[in-house]
Amino acid sequence: MRNRYIEAFENAQVEKKNIPEFRAGDTLRVAVRIKEGNKERVQNFEGVCIAIRGAGTGKTFTVRKIGANNVGVERIFPLYSDSIEKIEVLRRGKVRRAKLFYLRDRKGKAARIKELRK
Repeated sequence: MRNRYIEAFENAQVEKKNIPEFRAGDTLRVAVRIKEGNKERVQNFEGVCIAIRGAGTGKTFTVRKIGANNVGVERIFPLYSDSIEKIEVLRRGKVRRAKLFYLRDRKGKAARIKELRK
């Protein structure tokens, strides 16, 4: 049983954000606001969404990219965070499961995801 005031506040937070519809397997570009000292800048994090979990304002998604020296980098973003400036869906992926953790073990061509044709 949740407090109705907390629920109303969370609903207001959810309505205020403009978030595109995406699923696991989609390639995303997440613009994240980074604060360094007294300066603020926006940095893009581009990769494949491998998982979405949670509900309401606690919903998070995991994005995986291949960084320098072929090292996999994963980042978990709260969906309704104020630090996220915008989320862009670059490609729709054709996958058959909700969690793509098997991509952690794959490299190169084996880690590719087919694009969803419409």
